[in-house]
Amino acid sequence: MEEGVNIGDLILRGGVINNLDADNPFDAYEQIKSKISLPNSVTPELLYQGLCAREKVMSTAVGRGIAIPHCRDILLASDGEKQITIVYLKNPIDMNAPDGRKVDTMFVLLTGNSQSHLQVLSRLAGLIKNDSFVELLRNRASAEELAEAASKD
Repeated sequence: MEEGVNIGDLILRGGVINNLDADNPFDAYEQIKSKISLPNSVTPELLYQGLCAREKVMSTAVGRGIAIPHCRDILLASDGEKQITIVYLKNPIDMNAPDGRKVDTMFVLLTGNSQSHLQVLSRLAGLIKNDSFVELLRNRASAEELAEAASKD
């Protein structure tokens, strides 16, 4: 694991949102902004605008039914505010994934700086390649189950 990055801790901090009913990524982000636990330095509208702006540049879908929406411009006040919120969608949505699969699970990232952001993305890419971790996602595992699995990989 890269130094300074504990994906399990970030998942526990961000938690899980279950059965989000959205028709497209922008609808999902609109709902996520009011359901996610945000640090004081980030307003729901700032999160929404950041997620939409990033999605308009290029899809955050990475394949295997997974997307990693994130804001490129949000810098958090402290490392203690970094988090990953897992969002399980009620119905899969098309996000132009490279493998053509619809997205049913999102990892919404809030990171503090470019270096930690890239480390988190790298670590998540490794987890998404892990079949047993993806199986946990398919079974809509809890934040605790996902954090435990992430710490083993």
